[in-house]
Amino acid sequence: MTDNLKSGFILLLSIWTTTILAIKSTPDLNGKPTGSNACISKQTCHDCIQTPSCAWCSMPGFDDKRCFLPHVNTRISIECPDNYTFNPDNEYIKIRYKELAKGNYNAVIGLQEEVIIESEEQQTQHGIVDIESDSVTLLSTSSNNSSNNSSSNSNSSRSSSSNNKQDPVQLYPQEVSLKLRINEVQKIKIEYAQAEDYPVDLYYLMDLSNSMKDDKQKLSDLGQLLVESMSNITSNFRLGFGSFVDKVVMPYVSMVPKALKEPCDSCAAPYGYRNHMPLSQNTHRFATEVRDAPVSGNLDAPEGGFDAIMQAIVCRDEIGWREKARKLLLFSTDASFHYAGDGKLGGIVKPNDGCCHLDKSGMYTHSTLQDYPSISQINLKVKENSVNVIWAITEEQMKIYSNLTKLIEGSYAAKLSDDSSNIVDLVREQYNAISSSLEMKDTASNYVNLRYYSSCLGAGPLIETSKCDGLKVGNKVEFTVEVEVPACPENRSEWNQKFLIYPVGINESLTVNLEMLCDCECESAGPSNTGFEEKSAKCDMHGDLSCGICSCDDGYFGKHCECSANDRGQTNINEYACRRDNTSTYDCSGRGNCECNVCNCYGREDPNESVWGQYCECDNFSCDRRNKELCSGKDNGKCVCGTCECKTGWSGKACECSTNKDTCNLYGLECSGHGVCECGKCKCNVEGETRYSGQYCHVCRTCPNRCEELKLCVLCRAFELGNLTDIECDKSCADFDFEFVETLEVDVDKDEIGCHGYDEQDCKYYFAYYHNVTGNYLQVRVQKQRECPPQVYVLGIVLGVIAAVVLIGLALLLLWKLLTTIHDRREFARFEKERMMAKWDASENPIYKQATSTFKNPTYTASNIK
Repeated sequence: MTDNLKSGFILLLSIWTTTILAIKSTPDLNGKPTGSNACISKQTCHDCIQTPSCAWCSMPGFDDKRCFLPHVNTRISIECPDNYTFNPDNEYIKIRYKELAKGNYNAVIGLQEEVIIESEEQQTQHGIVDIESDSVTLLSTSSNNSSNNSSSNSNSSRSSSSNNKQDPVQLYPQEVSLKLRINEVQKIKIEYAQAEDYPVDLYYLMDLSNSMKDDKQKLSDLGQLLVESMSNITSNFRLGFGSFVDKVVMPYVSMVPKALKEPCDSCAAPYGYRNHMPLSQNTHRFATEVRDAPVSGNLDAPEGGFDAIMQAIVCRDEIGWREKARKLLLFSTDASFHYAGDGKLGGIVKPNDGCCHLDKSGMYTHSTLQDYPSISQINLKVKENSVNVIWAITEEQMKIYSNLTKLIEGSYAAKLSDDSSNIVDLVREQYNAISSSLEMKDTASNYVNLRYYSSCLGAGPLIETSKCDGLKVGNKVEFTVEVEVPACPENRSEWNQKFLIYPVGINESLTVNLEMLCDCECESAGPSNTGFEEKSAKCDMHGDLSCGICSCDDGYFGKHCECSANDRGQTNINEYACRRDNTSTYDCSGRGNCECNVCNCYGREDPNESVWGQYCECDNFSCDRRNKELCSGKDNGKCVCGTCECKTGWSGKACECSTNKDTCNLYGLECSGHGVCECGKCKCNVEGETRYSGQYCHVCRTCPNRCEELKLCVLCRAFELGNLTDIECDKSCADFDFEFVETLEVDVDKDEIGCHGYDEQDCKYYFAYYHNVTGNYLQVRVQKQRECPPQVYVLGIVLGVIAAVVLIGLALLLLWKLLTTIHDRREFARFEKERMMAKWDASENPIYKQATSTFKNPTYTASNIK
């Protein structure tokens, strides 16, 4: 009873699945199918597995569709044994996966063991989470590698014990192996956490031209403060110092002997680049080296900073860069830079090789031998060595270096004060900006597509992004990377690739070993390829059996290579050999008999009709028809193998188009030069924003019209006006005909274009033109009457204005005289009134007093009178 229930349930499930599939493949109301099976048309194993979800049956003699969908074509899945079914899945295996570590030196010994292959339980724990369903995908494992696990772990433990320390691990995992089918996505989960107390290497690269003299002294004074500031961030901090000027050749540096020794007052001889102090914790030496480094001088404004950057990055041992450290290159200058190509001005044509060329004293020896490096070379070396460049530049150079940050990965620009007094704050701020931002990059080729998803520090849904900001020490960020191969490269050597996924500026990366599943093992000979048989008996010893299909030698054919070119008279051996492909259901296209795998085509009742071809696929009666005639009639063409072969003078699928282009010519030019003549009609071109139309592509609504060109001719021929003489008018205006109309109305149906203009009398005239198709000339219609402004009598206006001015002047004078007269009379009347009211004699002044004179003899005395 239980078995019957199981059988019934399986039968019901099969019926339900078949019904759903049938509904999905049913055409919609518009007659378009809503689903399709892309596997059916695949004829080889490699084409089949390059189609997502398709499987290949390599069983010899299998008569059904070899390429099928296992979850849809369940019958084929049952009929084809598992050992003959090739349906590879994506394979994701972790090879190196040290857990994230903060990097303290007292870690428990053996905690960070480097294993080769995870156990199945660990694979499940670190499985990839699907973005849409959040379901955990189990990773495939290999039991063969389990035995190697313990030995690898023990070696790792011994190494850890001997060193008694734990290196910081900021990226998990470190190396994976992928096997991917085409157009099938594989997800990789990446974890990142910034390690505590992570080492920092800061190399100060300074422009020591004369303009930076005060900055050098300030940096020397701030050296100890810079170390103390960075010590608050990490206890493992090292500092280095280098300087640059420019190439010691003209026109960058004066080649006068005296200037070569002392280009400016108290200046040292010029040089390209010098490493004064490798990275070290000796802060006293840093201050001393900066203080003792002499300034120099050059001629042009740009400096040779790119030479110095290249050497400071690639000379890893000479500079002392550590492998496990945050590498910062602080570039300080107040000028712009020379780049690739500028060296030709000084006769230096050899490109920069990107190699280290420092001598024992730290001097750059190839400054005058190699050109400046390019921006792309700098960017390449920055990425290869995981260096963050900080451009510490003055305000006037901020724009050019801000643009440079977009071209050099992981670089930042910051404003430097005039005397570099803010260098300590600048370094601290830029380090915080660099360490708080995480951006994932990769080195994958164009054949691999990668998409990054993360929620950064939030707990929300994943979004497509490769960058997270606002990170702090201890924060863990997870990225889900989707890896997809859209197509197999033509070059077989590119089916196996290795690329890196890395955080910008961090010297840690995830190595991805990618194998593209582009072919089947049974398609080539090999010791383990049991599906391939060379000169197989199943192929009549005349071909190789490859994935269940015979690949016949030259001169043999058939499903089993059973027929040769001389077997035409033999009996039928394999009925499927007469079919064009595995999807055909009829021999010889249903129009012939298969004799020894060669088609013998049927005859036709109509003696004029015939069938031929290797599979009877050709005939002379199934071509396109026009007016119920095959190939538009015998005069136009004939039907050959389903295609019309047109006679001279005709073209088209049904030979319905005449190749005569006379009907497309206007003024002797095909389609006015703006189109092509197809089937006796012009097909107009679309030239950018310019669009032509009309029977001869002669109308251009977006082009300038011919109004200005025709104005002079209209004036001279219609109104006998203008600057053209009669002879010039007859000669220049003979290519068109014109007619007068009472009222001009533009005829849109004729593609007529309306125009207007003004003559020397300021009269407005109207005309329109169009191409007369019948007579093949330009027809111009002119409105008979012009619109002239009314006549103006200038002399009368002038005289009237003069008279008005005179009259207004006289009126103003009279008014002035009247007002003054009235004022005088009023004053006189007031005077008379005051005089009449006076109380004194009018002949005497009341305030007048008579003068009194007194005379006295100074010698007179009264005693003299007797």
